Amino acid sequence: MTPLDFEFAGLVLTTDERLLTPRPWTQAQSEWAAELLDDVPDGPVLELCAGAGHIGLAAVHGSDRHLVAVDREEVAVDRIRANADQLGRADLVETRCRPLGDAVAADEVFALVIADPPWVPHASIGDHPQDPPGAIDGGPEGLDIARECLEVIAAHLHDEGAALLQLGTAAQATAVGLPDGLVVTEVREYPRGVVVCLRRPGPSAGSSR
Repeated sequence: MTPLDFEFAGLVLTTDERLLTPRPWTQAQSEWAAELLDDVPDGPVLELCAGAGHIGLAAVHGSDRHLVAVDREEVAVDRIRANADQLGRADLVETRCRPLGDAVAADEVFALVIADPPWVPHASIGDHPQDPPGAIDGGPEGLDIARECLEVIAAHLHDEGAALLQLGTAAQATAVGLPDGLVVTEVREYPRGVVVCLRRPGPSAGSSR
């Protein structure tokens, strides 16, 4: 299929009609991630459920951070590789087409994790006929894949790192639950979704809840 061009955070990238169309509001998530890169330790960035890779690529653009982008769909990782090459970052971006539970080696640690899971409740995916069902179906509550992302974050986030998790509503942010070793430090609400910042518990974590 012919790649589809789009602009995101000032970058010209490509996607595919089999992927979820990039949402303009998620540029704010990229901007927040880029801000956090000035605060977290040296080390790579991990993006989970990356789709075309636009959120992670925009976040690391202008830095020398290595990005590991994970998606279960081969068409997604193909687009991420193409976009990284287009941006001159082919040597700084690694793609992995794997389920979340197998995507990261036991000894890998990331300074920043960006997670963009499907979060539409299964009963509501018919309300979005323009979107590929597999790209938006988050299970009964819309939280199944988000919880898988949280397990990866809990296992692989640097002790002084940060993670950003995209969800659909503030109610989901409350209901998702957290594995041991993570706390919410901030929740930002946008017109079409929310983004939750997570860190390790400790004096430096703080909390805005």
